[in-house]
Amino acid sequence: MKRFYWIILSILILLIITFMVIARSNQSEQRHPDGLHISPGIPGPIMAGFSAVKITPEVPDRWTDTNGDAVFKKKDGDTWTDGNGNGKFDAVWIAGFSNAKAANGIHDELWARTMVLDDGHTRVSYTVLDVIGLSGGHIAEIRKMLPASAGITHAIISATHTHEGPDLLGLWGKTPFRSGINKEYLEFVKKQTQQSILDATKSIRPVRLEFSEDATGAGHLHKDTRLPEIFDSGLRMIRAVDGKTGKTIGTLTVWGNHPETLWNKNLQVSSDFCHYVREGVEKGVSNGDTLKMAGTGGIALYATGAVGGLMTTHPSIIVKDPFSGQEFQKPSFEKAEAQGKQLSLLILKAMEKPAMTLDSASLSLSVRTFNLPIKNKLFRLGLLLGVLDRETEGWMKTETEVNLLQLGPVSILTIPGEIYPELVNGGVEAPEEGDFGLSPQEVPTIREMMPGQFKFVIGLANDEIGYIIPKSQWDTKPPYAYGREKPQYGEENSLGPETAPIIHQQIKDLLQRSGEK
Repeated sequence: MKRFYWIILSILILLIITFMVIARSNQSEQRHPDGLHISPGIPGPIMAGFSAVKITPEVPDRWTDTNGDAVFKKKDGDTWTDGNGNGKFDAVWIAGFSNAKAANGIHDELWARTMVLDDGHTRVSYTVLDVIGLSGGHIAEIRKMLPASAGITHAIISATHTHEGPDLLGLWGKTPFRSGINKEYLEFVKKQTQQSILDATKSIRPVRLEFSEDATGAGHLHKDTRLPEIFDSGLRMIRAVDGKTGKTIGTLTVWGNHPETLWNKNLQVSSDFCHYVREGVEKGVSNGDTLKMAGTGGIALYATGAVGGLMTTHPSIIVKDPFSGQEFQKPSFEKAEAQGKQLSLLILKAMEKPAMTLDSASLSLSVRTFNLPIKNKLFRLGLLLGVLDRETEGWMKTETEVNLLQLGPVSILTIPGEIYPELVNGGVEAPEEGDFGLSPQEVPTIREMMPGQFKFVIGLANDEIGYIIPKSQWDTKPPYAYGREKPQYGEENSLGPETAPIIHQQIKDLLQRSGEK
C-alpha cells in the first residue's frame, strides 16, 4: 500500500514539475511591460479605413443527429458523410454551450472586420472577429505579424463572442478533456486578421466621424439571467463619412448581449444576430422585397460590450418582426433575423441625427498589461491537460491587458473578458450570503471614471479570460444569495474572485495615468 502511495505521489510531483516547465516555456512576451502611453499631438484631420476579410471555416463533412441532442456520439447512432473522402470525420467543434457539438454546415460567413483610425501622429487598428474569443497570446502573435510599413502604433482585436463558430479557446472539443481547436484554422484566422488590418490601412482617407447612441431602445431584446438584474442596454455608434464624397465608408456599433439567440441546438456556423445587424446597417432593412429603411453603405463592424451576468436573448424572450408583427420565441434563424432587423432600425435611426461630429482631433493611447491569478480549479486542470489554450506567467498566473483610446471628447476602453454591467454602469450589490461578506469593492464605476462625453466599453478585447464578477457578489458556498437553493451561473467560467478587483484597479490606474498626460 505504501508503495502505491509513493507511486501516486511521484506521478503528482512529475506532473507539477512538467507543468512548471510548460508554464515557463509558455510565458508570453510582455506586450508593454512598462505600459504604453502616447500623448495626443496637435489636433489634425482624422483619417480612417475599413475592411472585411472572411474567416469562415471549411466544414467538409455532414452528420445525422439521430436523437436531436446536438451532440455527436457514435453510440447514439449518429452517422456522418465523408465529404472530402479522407476516411475520417473532420469535425468542426462549435464553441459555446456543450462539448461534442459538431458543425453541420455554414449559414453565413464569419469575418475579421477592421477599422483603422489615424490622426497623422498615431495609428490604431481595431478588429472584430466572429469567434467566441481569442487568447492574449495569439493576439500578441498577430501584432508581431504586422509589418512596420503598415504604420500601426497599436492593434486592438476583440471577439463578437458568437456561440455558433469554431472553438478557438479549447474548451468545447469532443470531450471535456480534449481541445476543440483546429490549429490550421487558428493559423488561418491569424493570417486573415493580419490581412484585414493591412487592407484597412490601404483604404485610409480623411473622414468626418459621427457619434450617436440609443440608450434604451434595445433593452427588450435581452435579459439578465443572474441577479441582480443590471443591464448595459445602450447602443453606441461611430460612423465614418468620406470627407470628399460624403459617403459612409464604415460604422461601428457596440452593444452588450451574448450572440447566442440561436441557442444550444443550432449546428450551423453563424455569427448569430450580428450577421443580420451588419447586413441591415450596410444594405438597409427590408420587409420582403420592399426596402423600409436605407442602409449606410460601407463596412459595418459589430462589437460586444458588457455581457457578463449574463446578458442574453434567452429562449423565454419573444422577438417580433418589426413589420409583420410575427412573434418568435423558439430559437431559430428567423428569430435572430427579427432581432437583427429591430437592432438595425434603432441604429440607423440614431445615426440620422448624430449627437456629435468630429473631422479634426488628436488620438491618445494608453495600454496597461498585468497578471491575474488563475484560481478556477477547472481552468487549472484544463491548462495542465493542454485543453485550455492560454499562456501562463509563472505558477498559475496569466497576463492580460486593458487599453484606453481617446479621440477628443470620445473615450474607448477595452476589457479582456465578459464584464458584469454593474461594474461598468453601477449597481454592484453586497448580499449577506456572498462568500466574502464584503461591501462593493470596485468603486467608482468604470464609466464614471472614464473621460469624455461619449464612452465606449468593449469587452472580450485583446483576450478572453471569462466572467469578471464583482467580488462582493461572488457566491459559491451555501447559504446562497437571494434565497436561492443553488448557486447562480458565472463563477465556474471566471478566473477567480480577485479578477474584478484587480482589473478595476488597473483601469483606475490607467485612467489616472492618462489624465496626467
